[in-house]
Amino acid sequence: MTTLAVDCMGGDHGPRVTLAACRQFLENHSEARLLLVGSPEALAGFNHSRARIIHASEVVTMDDAVEVALRRKKDSSMRVAIQQVKNGQALAVVSAGNTGALMALARYLLKTMEGIDRPAIAYPMPNAKGGVTTVLDLGANVDCTQHHLLQFAVMGSALVSALSNDENPSVGLLNIGEEIIKGSEVIKKAGELLRSAANAGDLNFYGNVEGNDIFKGTVDIVVCDGFVGNVLLKTSEGLASMIGGFLKEEFSRNALTKLAAIVAYPVLTSFKNRVDHRRYNGAAFLGLRGLVFKSHGSADEVAFGQALNRAYDAARNQLLDRVQMRIARARPLLAGADADARPAEIAIN
Repeated sequence: MTTLAVDCMGGDHGPRVTLAACRQFLENHSEARLLLVGSPEALAGFNHSRARIIHASEVVTMDDAVEVALRRKKDSSMRVAIQQVKNGQALAVVSAGNTGALMALARYLLKTMEGIDRPAIAYPMPNAKGGVTTVLDLGANVDCTQHHLLQFAVMGSALVSALSNDENPSVGLLNIGEEIIKGSEVIKKAGELLRSAANAGDLNFYGNVEGNDIFKGTVDIVVCDGFVGNVLLKTSEGLASMIGGFLKEEFSRNALTKLAAIVAYPVLTSFKNRVDHRRYNGAAFLGLRGLVFKSHGSADEVAFGQALNRAYDAARNQLLDRVQMRIARARPLLAGADADARPAEIAIN
């Protein structure tokens, strides 16, 4: 059995969405077990042979400051759920709650792995090849050194290899051009480190990539700092909404535009479904001594179920061990990160 802990109270919709997704998840995965964490009243109606209810008296809201989650709400569903991973009761935790609070609590309770200074948020984005491009960092670290970007590449490689069975995924460094002479000093130095890692056989480094390469599927993994990554994430999420709005508007116009919309509808609908962020929901917090997956706060039942699926696959395929193994191999290059350590800055909510 693969056991996941679920913060059932987090997100915009709370138990109304999380419990429905958990029930469907259990029906789809006969070798999974869930620890459902939340208030007794909210979870009272849930009953399943492979689910156990764990009570928590408090909830971290989407507006709570990190300090509130860490110091004041010590019996929150988010904290208690993470504690299940720390205690060895669960292999991974899933929450749709406040991102900053989730990262802070996870770092405080689980700690970071040896050789990793900062955890990173990794998220799969759809590409033109019908697969996904995993991008990190998506907002946990606004200011990064070249060593942090190398760490992200190592951790991202472990994530993709665990979830796709590709032991040698390709890595690209996001830049303003493919040439190695372009970019800031940090990006140039990061490129040097990544090439050194590739020469040592620790990474499959493709080279510099540009923003459009993410959606082309040029590489399996794209590494960037959290500021750029978060802007990219929010822009991509708005794309499907824009297409949906376009279809609705065109159907409400005159007969000619309605006819054109009808003709284009199958293609546009297919594209909208392909970039639907619900299908790719579930960002991994990499670099911690435990598996943590973040669902989008506004996730519906389908999207939260996808986050559960990703956490389940990562736990079943021993992602934590794979990350540790890759870090150990790349430790000589990662050693310089300690000298550049700075407190992480949480950018997204």
